[in-house]
Amino acid sequence: MRLSPNIQFNRRELAGAFGDIGTSLPIIVAILQATNLPGAGVLVAFGLAQIATGLLYGLPMPVQPLKAMAVVVIAGQASGGLLQLAGLLIGVIMLGLSAGGALDWLGRAIPACVVRGVQAGLGLSLARTATDLVAREGGAWGWIAAVAALVLLGLMRKTHRLPGALLVVGAALVWAAVYRVDWGTVGPGFGFVVPRPAPWPWDQWAAALTLLVLPQLPLSLSNSLIATQQTVRDLFPGREFTLRTIGLTYAGLNLLVPWLGGIPVCHGCGGLAGYYALGARSGGAVVIHGALWVGAGLFFSGAFVTLAQAFPPAVLGAVLLFEAAVLVLLLRDQRAAPAGLALAAAVALLCCFAPHGYLTGLVAGVAAHCALRAAGVRFSVVKA
Repeated sequence: MRLSPNIQFNRRELAGAFGDIGTSLPIIVAILQATNLPGAGVLVAFGLAQIATGLLYGLPMPVQPLKAMAVVVIAGQASGGLLQLAGLLIGVIMLGLSAGGALDWLGRAIPACVVRGVQAGLGLSLARTATDLVAREGGAWGWIAAVAALVLLGLMRKTHRLPGALLVVGAALVWAAVYRVDWGTVGPGFGFVVPRPAPWPWDQWAAALTLLVLPQLPLSLSNSLIATQQTVRDLFPGREFTLRTIGLTYAGLNLLVPWLGGIPVCHGCGGLAGYYALGARSGGAVVIHGALWVGAGLFFSGAFVTLAQAFPPAVLGAVLLFEAAVLVLLLRDQRAAPAGLALAAAVALLCCFAPHGYLTGLVAGVAAHCALRAAGVRFSVVKA
C-alpha cells in the first residue's frame, strides 16, 4: 500500500517500526514507574508525536524521550509535573534558536569529523546500554537470546517477505505475554481512558530550567539536531532538511505534548539509524509506531507497563546493538583523512565516557579541529 512517494505501508515498514523500541521503551517505562504521570497521557502524546513527524517528514524521523531529563526524573530528583513544565520551557528555547537562525549557524560552524564523532559516540553509548540490558536478563540464557536475535536480524536484514525485526520483536512480545505476565493480576488494565496532564508547578520554573532544561540542551543540539541532520543526509541523500526545520518540529512537539499529558521529546540520529537498519524507508514506519503507542494509551494503558516490564531485555539489547552498528559505521567516510578519523574517534570516546559527554565532545572537538587546521593538518572534505 502506498499513500504518497514518501509514505508507505508494507512489511518492511512494519518491521522498521520496531527500530527504536530499544531506546524509547525502557525510558518511558522507567519514567512511569518513577512518577505519578497517568500512563494514558504519556503514551497517547508520544504516539501522536510519532505520527505527526512521519507525515511531516515522509521518512522515519524518530521521536524519543529527552534522555538527560529522563535520567534526573528516574533518579527521583524531579516530579512528573516538573518534567512536563521543563518540556514547555525547552520548547520555547528551541523555538527562539530556530527562528533566530542560530541553529543554521551552528550547523555551518561544526566540522564534519566532529559530527561523525558525536554520531559514533551515541553508537558506543547505545552499545554499552545494550550490553547492560543483556546482562540484566541474568545467566547465560540472556546472552544466548541476544546472539540468536542478532543472527536473525543480520541474516534477514534484506528479506522483504518476513523482515527479521518483525520476527524477533513479535516472537519476544508473544513469549513475554504468554510466559512472563500473569494477566489475572493486571486488573482494570483494559478499557478506554481519556489522557489528562498532570498538575504543573509553575512556581518552580527556575528549578525546571536549571535541573532539567540546561543539562539537556547540549545533548539536544549535538544529537537531536546536528547529528540527526547529518544522518538524514547519509541515509536519504537528496531529502535532507535544514537545522531550522528540525529545530522547529522539536520545539513544536514540546510546546504541544505536555498539554496532552505527555513527556518532553526530541529527534535523534540513533532512532533514525535504528528505523533504517530494520528496513524503514519512509514515514510509514513512524506512523505505524505511533499508532501502536496511541492504541496502547487509549485502551491498554493499565496493562502497558506490565507487558513492557516483561519484554526480554536481551532482545531490546540486540535491537540496540543493530542501531549502534549503523551509527559507528558512518565513520567510514573519514578514512581518507587519518586526522579526521582520529579526531572523530576521540570525540566519540568523550561523548560516551566523559562527564557531560556530548557537550564536552562537541566543544573539545571543535577546538581541536581549529587548532589542528591552524597547524596545517588536512581534514576530509566530506560535507557535514
